[in-house]
Amino acid sequence: MDIIEFIKSILLGIIEGITEWLPISSTGHMILFNSFTNTNSGFLTTDVYIYIIQLGAILAIATLYFKKLNPFSPSKSTQEKNDTWQMWFKVIVACIPAAVAGLLLNDFMEKFENPYIISATLLIYGILFILIEKNKSSDSMKINSINQMSYKTAILIGAFQMLSIIPGTSRSGSTILGAMLLGTSREIAAEFSFFLAIPVMFGVSLLKLVTNDYVMQSGDWGLLLVGMAIAYIVSLLAVKFLVNYVRTHDFKVFGIYRIVLAIAVVTYFTFIV
Repeated sequence: MDIIEFIKSILLGIIEGITEWLPISSTGHMILFNSFTNTNSGFLTTDVYIYIIQLGAILAIATLYFKKLNPFSPSKSTQEKNDTWQMWFKVIVACIPAAVAGLLLNDFMEKFENPYIISATLLIYGILFILIEKNKSSDSMKINSINQMSYKTAILIGAFQMLSIIPGTSRSGSTILGAMLLGTSREIAAEFSFFLAIPVMFGVSLLKLVTNDYVMQSGDWGLLLVGMAIAYIVSLLAVKFLVNYVRTHDFKVFGIYRIVLAIAVVTYFTFIV
């Protein structure tokens, strides 16, 4: 295994672990990282790596929320088990729009994986986060638990999730924005986004694995496992941070970050590269 590729895989794992759950676009950051480091070919640039590394991040959610996600937990009452099943049904319903969009547009949207498209979506969603937070009041946050969320709201959040197929949009960003627009509190918007990631990211990883023509070499498996392990560890920290952060803060800082990053990327690729 090449030491440079090994170090890059560690860095990509860190990027994935942080950006997958924060509303700033994980795939966009990894594509930009490969561009900045002149990584134009090789396993680390393939969809197989970029999307399957996300499985490490998913395992972090399963670890942190195992009890809440487990409908068979012996410590739960019958009502709590029923509520858990209802939560899973809402998650599945919300995944339908993204699943349909992914299957229909997967190959087409790959053409838009370039720094300028990513910059545009970073900028647009950054502005939206600031505008929504500026006009959002506590009275508009009527949904303060997933139990209070209707199936209609769940599928509408899923419709917002479809936007994440555009590079740089951010799956968590689009679902959190959509949930907030529909009256969900910041904490529940983030939590529901976490749970939506489980079937969506498994499905996307499987789709990329099946449709990609790349033939993995022996050293590639090591790079993938390293990236996944780092993504898992960093995700544990990132999710805890976001959950604690949204209890007392809004999402404006992420909007500002997206705008600053968009400007930096456009400047770099227009005047420096």
